[in-house]
Amino acid sequence: MRSTSNLSRYVKWWPVALLCCLQPAWAADLPALTIPNPPELREDVNFWIRVYSEVTTTEGLLHDERNLRIVYAKLKFNADTTRSTRVDAINEVRERYAASLRRVAASLAAGDTLTLSEDDAKVLALWGADASAKRLQDAARGIRFQLGQADRFRAGIVRSGTWETHIAESLANLGLPPELAALPHVESSFYPSAYSKVGAAGLWQFMPSTGRLYMRVDDVVDERLDPFRSTEAAAQLLSYNYRLLGTWPLALTAYNHGAAGMRRAVEAMGTRDFVTIARNHTSRSFGFASRNFYPSFLAALEIDRNPEKYFGRIERAPELRFQEVELPAYVSFAALERVIGVPRAELEALNPALRPPVLSGSRLLPRGYRLRLPGGIAPWTAERLSRALGPAELFAAQPTPRTHLVRRGDSLSNIAARYGTSVRTLMSLNGLQSRDTLRSGRVLRLPDGGATSAPTAVIAAAAASAARAVPAPPAVRPAAATSSPLAPIYIVRVGDTLEMIAARTGVSMLELMRLNRLKNPNFVFVGQRLRTIADGADEQASPVVAALERAAGDAAVAESEAAMTPPPAVSVVQTESQGPSVGPAGGTAGSIELLDLAVRSDSTIRVIAEETLGHYAEWLGVSAARLRSLNRLQQGQALLLGRTLRLDFSKVEPNRFEASRREFHARLQAAFFDDRRIVGTEIYIVRRGDTLWQLSQRFDGLPVWLLQQYNPDADLAELRAGSQLVVPTVRGAEETARGS
Repeated sequence: MRSTSNLSRYVKWWPVALLCCLQPAWAADLPALTIPNPPELREDVNFWIRVYSEVTTTEGLLHDERNLRIVYAKLKFNADTTRSTRVDAINEVRERYAASLRRVAASLAAGDTLTLSEDDAKVLALWGADASAKRLQDAARGIRFQLGQADRFRAGIVRSGTWETHIAESLANLGLPPELAALPHVESSFYPSAYSKVGAAGLWQFMPSTGRLYMRVDDVVDERLDPFRSTEAAAQLLSYNYRLLGTWPLALTAYNHGAAGMRRAVEAMGTRDFVTIARNHTSRSFGFASRNFYPSFLAALEIDRNPEKYFGRIERAPELRFQEVELPAYVSFAALERVIGVPRAELEALNPALRPPVLSGSRLLPRGYRLRLPGGIAPWTAERLSRALGPAELFAAQPTPRTHLVRRGDSLSNIAARYGTSVRTLMSLNGLQSRDTLRSGRVLRLPDGGATSAPTAVIAAAAASAARAVPAPPAVRPAAATSSPLAPIYIVRVGDTLEMIAARTGVSMLELMRLNRLKNPNFVFVGQRLRTIADGADEQASPVVAALERAAGDAAVAESEAAMTPPPAVSVVQTESQGPSVGPAGGTAGSIELLDLAVRSDSTIRVIAEETLGHYAEWLGVSAARLRSLNRLQQGQALLLGRTLRLDFSKVEPNRFEASRREFHARLQAAFFDDRRIVGTEIYIVRRGDTLWQLSQRFDGLPVWLLQQYNPDADLAELRAGSQLVVPTVRGAEETARGS
C-alpha cells in the first residue's frame, strides 16, 4: 500500500550523488547527469516559459518559426470562439505581418528605410541587427502561431502531486536524472487521459507501437492510460535513448523525433552538440516540433522547480493511496465490483487502463492484471478474491469476438439469418453502407453471443481427467481434400490471422496451434508455412488439448486485439493542446523509428535483420539480380547485418520504399510484442565462438533485429570476443503484469 508522505517533495530532486548509489548493476553506465541548459538556447527557453506561464489556451503568439525572440503579436479569443473563426483571424493577422515583412525587405534591398510606415518600422525594430533583405523575405514565409498553455500548465502542476513519488522512484530505479520528471508537463500537462490527434495517449503520450514494447496496449487493457505503468515504460524508453545517443538533449529530442532520426542527425552534422543540430540540421521530419522539444522541456523544468515565481502560491494534489491485487483468472468487471464492494466509478478511476469492452462486460479483465483498489479498505489478496468469486466466475480464457469469414455467394441477409441477427445490426457493427459490396475474404464482426470461455474449474477438471486417461487408438482424420479446401500446407499471407486461417482451412485454432507448435495464437508472420493436417505419429490429438476443446472451445486461446477507441477530447482547445505543446506532431516517436529505416542521400541503406534481397527487390519493383549486380554480390551470397547496400530507385520513390520497409518491420515488431514486454537490459560479454544464433537461443529466442536495435554500432555479423552487447530483458506480458 502506498502512503502519502512529505518525502515526495524532496525525492523529486534527489542529489546526483545519491542517485548514483541507487543505480542497478546493469545501469552502471547511465550516470545521473545534470540536464544541460546551454546559454545559446536561452531565448528559445524564454519563449516557452512565456507560452507556459503567461499565455492561456484562449490566447496565442504569432512568432517567427526560427527566431523565437521575434514575437509579432499576441492574439486573444473568446472561450466560445469556433475553430474556423479563430483560424480565419490568425490567417488574417499572419498575412498582414507577412506583407509588412515583404515591404521592409524591399526597402532594405533598395537602401531606403526612411519612408517606412510606423507599423513597418516596428517590424524592422523587432529584428534589429538580424534584419536583412533575404532574412526578412524568408521570415515572411515562416510566421507561426503558438497556442498558449498557462492555465493548462498550472493545472498540470497541481495534478503532478498525485504521481510524483512514483515517477521519482521509477527514474531512480534506472539511474536516470530526476529532472526528467518534468517531461509530462510538455507531453500532457499531467492529464492521464490525454489523447493527441495522432493517437498518442496518456501521461507520457506513447504512440501505440512504442507503447507495446513496454506495456499492454489493446482493446482490453491500454496501459498507456495508466500513469503508473506508463511511467515505468517511459523510464525504459528514456534509458534506451540515452544509451544510444549519449547526451540528454539528444535523448529527450529522440523521445519526440525517434532515436534513429537523431542518430542520422548526429551523423549528418558530425557532432553531438544539440544547439548545432537544432540550428542547422534539415530533414523531411526534423521540423519545428523536433527542434523545440528540448527547449520546451527546459522551460517546463524551470517552471516546475519554482512554480510560485510564475503562478503564485500553488498546492499540489496529494499522492494517490491504493493497494493492488493480482487477478488469479479472467474475471468480469461486474463480478469484481460486486464482491469487492467498491463503487463502480471509483474502480474505473483507479484503473484507467481498462477499455470500454471490459467496462461494458463484453470482455473480461485478464489473468495477472494488477487491479488497483482504494488504500483505505481491508487488504485483498488473490486467494481471498478467488474464494469470494468462486469457480463459476473465474474463467481460463478471454471470450473471442464472434466473426464470420465471407465466402463466395454470401449476402448480408443470409449471414444475418444464419446467426439469428438482423442486416441492420451487421451493417452497424461493421461500418457498412447499403451501397457497399460484400467481398469474399472479409471478416465480419457478429453480435456478442455471451461469454464463450468455460469456467476455470470446468477446464481444470477436464484437463486432469484427460491426462489420467489411457490414450485411445489414433483417431482417423479426414483426408486433406475433404477437411480443407486448401493444401496440407498453408502459406500465411499479408493480413492473415490464425482465426482467419482456421476459417479458411476448416481446422480449429487449437488444432493449428498443436500441429505447428504455436504458443501464441496472435503470432503468425507473412510467408510462414503452417501444417493443416497431421502426419504420422502426430495424428493422435493430445488428450489434454481435446479436453480443453470440449470444455472451452476455440475461445479459450484467442485474445484478439480489436481497434481501440480513443478517449474523446474534452474540447477543441484541449484537442489542439494534447500531446507536446510545441506542435501538432505529439507523442513518442513510433517504435519503428527506433530502427534506422531511412534511405540515405546516396541511395543506400543499412541492412537490418530479417531483410533479404528479395524483400528489397519487391519493394523497389526491380529484380534481385539487378541489386546483386549493383552491389557486386555473388549468387547466394548472404547479406551481412549492418552492411551498406546500394539500391535502384528507377521504379519507386525512396519514400515509398521506406513505407514498405516500415510496414514490414511494424508487422514483425507487432507480432513479437503481442505477448511480450521489455522490462530492462543487461550487459553481455561476447565469448569466443559465440554466434548470433547462439545468442538468440541463450536469451530465449530474442530476435536478432531487437539485438541490433539495442546495439546499432556493433558489428553483429562478426562478433568479437570481449566486446559488450546491451541485451534487452524480455518477459511474457502476463509475467510482466504480475510484476515478477
